[in-house]
Amino acid sequence: MLRFLDLFFSILGLLVLLPVFILISLILLFDSGGGIFFIQSRVGKDNKDFRMIKFRTMRQHAEQSGSLTVGKGDPRITPVGRILRKTKLDELPQLINVLKGEMSVVGPRPEVRKYVDLYTAEQRKVLSVRPGITDYASIEYFNENELLAGTEDPEKLYIEKIMPEKLELNRKFIGEPTAGQYFRILLGTIRALFR
Repeated sequence: MLRFLDLFFSILGLLVLLPVFILISLILLFDSGGGIFFIQSRVGKDNKDFRMIKFRTMRQHAEQSGSLTVGKGDPRITPVGRILRKTKLDELPQLINVLKGEMSVVGPRPEVRKYVDLYTAEQRKVLSVRPGITDYASIEYFNENELLAGTEDPEKLYIEKIMPEKLELNRKFIGEPTAGQYFRILLGTIRALFR
């Protein structure tokens, strides 16, 4: 059932949002040079790596100076990238990952290998389901970048506090991955976008 919902929403989203995809692509093409998409290796279901697609929001080679972004003060983020991140439009290309079966619309956000390697055996249960575009943790930590920007050591805060709390929130969905939960998370995400 959930895979059917994923296919439905990914195909519908890609068709309906095609003009938005084209507009964003043109803006990125002429804004700061470089590619339109940012493709990064993330850890998916069954601990397998896959290539996650996002619209590029950072300057070229910015990833070399760290995986975490820290809100408005991060000089690696382009002006257009700030808008895309704030509105979450940078996440739209992940509908392609959903269509390919690498992701779900709803599920735990996929992490980079560096942080997955820090998971406990209990936390690794998050890898038993497809990662998603949105989840309870995405709603709870909608402004995560601003939280990270407000500390001297963003990575320490992420590893010691934010990441464990997000993984705990993900257990709620993993324990009951139903259509009802799926739609609750979708509606919660839409509300978070407009609050």
